[in-house]
Amino acid sequence: MADTQSARSIAYTRAPFSTWLGIVCLFVLFGLIVLAVIGPSPRTSDYEETRAKKRMEKLKTLHEESQKELTTYAWVDKNKGVARIPIDRAMEVTVADLAQKKPAPAGPIATPASAEAMAGKPAAPAASPQGAAVSSPPAEAPAKAGPPSSGAASPSPATQPSPPAPASPAPATTP
Repeated sequence: MADTQSARSIAYTRAPFSTWLGIVCLFVLFGLIVLAVIGPSPRTSDYEETRAKKRMEKLKTLHEESQKELTTYAWVDKNKGVARIPIDRAMEVTVADLAQKKPAPAGPIATPASAEAMAGKPAAPAASPQGAAVSSPPAEAPAKAGPPSSGAASPSPATQPSPPAPASPAPATTP
């Protein structure tokens, strides 16, 4: 029992004043070092002006380099035979190349599958070759007007007829 009391008294002893004084002196020393390093550096408008001048010089050199790349010939990879040409010349070559090609005719626009095709019913009739529009059958009228009775079950959306798909015009022929 005497050992436990002595262990507790050792664990709870206060730190001597010299320890606290040493910690405070370390913080003061660190603060003086920081002031010695940061203090002499000037932060005036002259400092900001020199930074702005350096940024403008970097921007100017970057702009000159990019203009040089856009307006001169150079090898990108000589072993593979890849070269860089001026942008103006590249546009001229591209326009001349596209002018020689005949544009391909556009095909008909594909419409998404209708609900009838997904339900297994035949799709709406296609337009006739003469370009005449095909009329669609009229929509069926409901058998009963008014709200259904509480005892009757309403038809499911799959069994209800969907509206007919609009007929697409015949594709235009190119001469």
